[in-house]
Amino acid sequence: MKKTAQTKPAVSKIAFWDVNFDNIDFEKNSIFVMDKVFNYGTWNDIVAILKYYGLARIKKEVVEIAYFKDTALSFLCLVLHLKEQDFRAYQQRKARGSVWQY
Repeated sequence: MKKTAQTKPAVSKIAFWDVNFDNIDFEKNSIFVMDKVFNYGTWNDIVAILKYYGLARIKKEVVEIAYFKDTALSFLCLVLHLKEQDFRAYQQRKARGSVWQY
């Protein structure tokens, strides 16, 4: 998928409930945007992000995000042909361990 000439992706404000959506710089804050959309966005938001940034850029940047919901991480592994171990989020979760382990 190739980036379009849009100034910002056609995403809803759903994932951005805690920030001023109109002030987001979608180029400078791409990792923040990807984090919010993949974890909290709608399916249409995810599709818009995939089209806007393209798979190559997403694959390069998304691995640096510190947290992913399990479903988001699984989806990204499938779409980007990555392993969970490639993600900082997975490495941090593994390093912390589970508080429920005995």
